[in-house]
Amino acid sequence: MRSARPHRVRAGEGVDHPFADLLRPAAGQPFRWAEHQGRELLLVEHSRCSAVFSRQGGQLLHFQPHGERPLLWCATRWPRIGAIRGGVPVCWPWFGRHPMEGGWPHHGWARLSDWRLIHKAADDNGVRVTWRLDLHDWQVELEAELGGRMSLQLVTRHRDSEPCVLSHALHAYWRVSDVARVALLGLDGAEGRDLLSREPCRQGGELRVIDGCHRVFRQGGRVKIQDAGWQRRLCIDGGNNPNTVVWHPGSRPLSEVSWAEGLGFLSVQGAACGDDSAELVAGEEARLSLEAWVG
Repeated sequence: MRSARPHRVRAGEGVDHPFADLLRPAAGQPFRWAEHQGRELLLVEHSRCSAVFSRQGGQLLHFQPHGERPLLWCATRWPRIGAIRGGVPVCWPWFGRHPMEGGWPHHGWARLSDWRLIHKAADDNGVRVTWRLDLHDWQVELEAELGGRMSLQLVTRHRDSEPCVLSHALHAYWRVSDVARVALLGLDGAEGRDLLSREPCRQGGELRVIDGCHRVFRQGGRVKIQDAGWQRRLCIDGGNNPNTVVWHPGSRPLSEVSWAEGLGFLSVQGAACGDDSAELVAGEEARLSLEAWVG
């Protein structure tokens, strides 16, 4: 049976996000800079979509196609210093804890560093934005194409003479009506590891978050968030990524995030981590992709 068409947003609806007061379309100017909570932001206002990037982390914080609710969730309050929770943080050049240096930051340096904006352009279909970060013998770029849908590519170039191991993720926070009312489809039969129980896992049927979830599946490709509260189906395509990571803290508190606010997201990430980390030789590239749209 064909599902009902997703809810379309009427004028003035669906603007309850942290950037609603910042986004004010300026005729003929799809890009402008602003400051918010101590961070420098690039605001995107186009007839096809609106978006917000942070220079810190080269991080896409907000994306909303015209006529739809925002696809991404972002915390209302940010720490004075440190990572911004929400949007699509870039976990790079390691995912989770560093395997040898316990004092190094969780999920790497990228989300704490200021990136350079090296390209921005707009046409009738949307916008294209590229951010770059150089770190020692590494170079990483985030290429974003935004219009009716969101497309991200993370490209790492290894320029050292020695081989290395890279683990990385596009750690997306997807905005939902209530995490208790959504189901994640497309992982039936996928195998991986449950990081909460520290045991292997195999998904049976749809995935629902009861009280916390942190699983790394050895599968990329397409999944769907079925949101009963908003009657919306959000399609997420990880392409050839080796891993799909699903996370929500459940009843465990998040710093600077209220209980009610934390119910408004489900994190489904494109990644290459653990046994599926990339092994790069000199001059080699590694790529991650993440695409999303309302289906």
